[in-house]
Amino acid sequence: MTIGAAQRRLVRERAGACCEYCRLAEHDRLSSFHVDHIIPVKHGGTDHSANLCLACYKCNGYKGANVAGLDSETGAATKLYHPRLQHWDDHFEWKPDGMIIGLTPEGRTTSTVLRMNDTSRVQHREALLELGSYPCQK
Repeated sequence: MTIGAAQRRLVRERAGACCEYCRLAEHDRLSSFHVDHIIPVKHGGTDHSANLCLACYKCNGYKGANVAGLDSETGAATKLYHPRLQHWDDHFEWKPDGMIIGLTPEGRTTSTVLRMNDTSRVQHREALLELGSYPCQK
């Protein structure tokens, strides 16, 4: 099954045109955002809207087919943050310098796997913070 235009609109509207991983607004990127399978089809995920989220191209690209990674604090295998089942503010915190801090094993693992704190991404968020355009508000 493929994701049709109506379902893409639903995902985009539900997310408020915000990346559901890094909280970047779609209008602050040059490329359009992707509809991400939270649990990839290759791992048994479906095209049902409960398994879909909006992701910027960087978060989507780095996530790929990953569903887990290693927690940077404990080294334990940990599932990635799930935007449909978990609340962003429970797992992440953004800082005035543009960093995204993982507060839980899922948050730390997701920020590492999705490379949320790569230098260019942090600098971009810091500039958007100064402009009052970050984090994206749903």
